[in-house]
Amino acid sequence: MRRIDLTGADGIRLAAWEFADPPKGPEDDGTAPGVLLLHGLMGRAGHWATTARWLAERYRAVALDQRGHGHSDKPAEGPFTREAYVADAAAAIEQLDLAPVTLIGHSMGALTAWQLAAERPDLVRALVISDMRASALGAASQREWENWFRTWPVPFATLADVRKWFGEDDPRVERPNPARGAFFAEVMAESPDGWRPVFSPDQMLAARETWVHDAHWDSLAQVACPTLVVRGLDGELGRAEAQEMVRVLPHGRYAEVPDAGHYLHYDQPESWRTALQPFLEENS
Repeated sequence: MRRIDLTGADGIRLAAWEFADPPKGPEDDGTAPGVLLLHGLMGRAGHWATTARWLAERYRAVALDQRGHGHSDKPAEGPFTREAYVADAAAAIEQLDLAPVTLIGHSMGALTAWQLAAERPDLVRALVISDMRASALGAASQREWENWFRTWPVPFATLADVRKWFGEDDPRVERPNPARGAFFAEVMAESPDGWRPVFSPDQMLAARETWVHDAHWDSLAQVACPTLVVRGLDGELGRAEAQEMVRVLPHGRYAEVPDAGHYLHYDQPESWRTALQPFLEENS
């Protein structure tokens, strides 16, 4: 894995991670189809490590730390708009020479991916949407998130405490989920008084504020490339909405990952691979 520093749309520094040397293409010319992985809100590029390793057997797999996340810049004044996230992803594709790329996005990263595919079809070969809704979530959802951040017992004394709280004690957890605890342990950094998130909760709320009140069906309908909509059976995207998204997409397909929640690539990595691999092979 190597880090590549990129420049975002408004000059901020973005960190991208290539997980292996690019494999040879079918003509043995040193090229391979590009894949860009976009994490969700509060995530980081490292959350894609398991996925990126098997992708790297055939593709040039790169994961991006989006603005406000991971090792990328976290500008105090933002912006954390939809336009900024989409422009950053486009800049990454162009600077890495990945086009036409396959975009794989989780949650907020999936929304960024399909908005980019709608706006810049020249950059995108195929698209995977992982557990992201096209309907508006509304003001009540944003208030729930604001209240949820206040429940976090920060700082955490140890990473074990992080894993336990997010996997078992978090009021949003319906049943114990070790994968969820591990997911959040990856976005904590040690400070003198304990473990704290590497992101600013206020910035996460600011980013969410820009899309949570709106529906995104119009941009979904403008995605011209082949698109796979994937949901975890216990995730946040319901089956009926996922199937409606597939209907709205000009070239949509549907897949689901059994026994998986919202963090489906983390919950069930092998089933996640099984769901994606035929689509990727057909559309690369």
